[in-house]
Amino acid sequence: MSIKVTGLTYVYMKGTPFEKIALDNIDLSIETGEFVGIIGHTGSGKSTLVQHFNGLLKPTSGSVYINGEKLEGKRARELKRQVGIVFQYPEHQLFEETVYKDIAFGLIKRGEEENEIDKKVRKTVRMVGLSEDILDKSPFELSGGQKRRVAMAGILVLEPSILVLDEPAAGLDPRGRDEIFELISNLHKSNKMTVVLVSHSMEDVAKYVERVVVMNKGRIEMCGPVRSVFNKIDELERIGLAAPQITYLMKRLKEKIPEINDNILTVGEAKAELEKYIRKA
Repeated sequence: MSIKVTGLTYVYMKGTPFEKIALDNIDLSIETGEFVGIIGHTGSGKSTLVQHFNGLLKPTSGSVYINGEKLEGKRARELKRQVGIVFQYPEHQLFEETVYKDIAFGLIKRGEEENEIDKKVRKTVRMVGLSEDILDKSPFELSGGQKRRVAMAGILVLEPSILVLDEPAAGLDPRGRDEIFELISNLHKSNKMTVVLVSHSMEDVAKYVERVVVMNKGRIEMCGPVRSVFNKIDELERIGLAAPQITYLMKRLKEKIPEINDNILTVGEAKAELEKYIRKA
């Protein structure tokens, strides 16, 4: 499913002395099956933008469309179901006695049949890389990475067509971070799911997404293929952002070794490029 916003403006505390324009006339399209990253410094409007994708916030002006249908009126409730949002530290929202009950909560609220709930919960817990043995445990007994997976399962069990993730690996150790991003990447590939990733980590964005939206002061500053955007280092730095650290390293190396390719975004690409250079040398 696709997302489109046109002329989207959102004003916090409109009509008060604290009025603030958080989004300023945004136009953006995200196509079905895309993996899009949204980056920007704190306060740039990225989290405010994605909260419009499933109606958590309503535009001050402008429109949101899900798969070509405007997010309003009688169809709004059904359209909202197509967009699952995983917020930063989603495990803080775990509250049930068991993992099973936590994952099943949304399905129960929808009034689904018990046997259908059971099938979906078991399918989803496997989808996020956990064993069914975990279902009877308290979510509060789990590791940080496991809690994060359970929280994501609670969204995925509702079978959204679009998955929005706001800093999904925040607070995890490097191993847990890699596991979460591999899970997200696999969901995108195997389920052909539309994925929107909000992140401060240029490394994660460079490694996983296909297209990057750069936000600044409530507006879209840049938008394009990930390699194209991260090549504009001067423009990124002007608004307080940066390219991935490995990109800077490769540009420094190019000063010493002119023949190497410095159009590098990930450690894997750097490794391959340096191995190629060593074989030639």
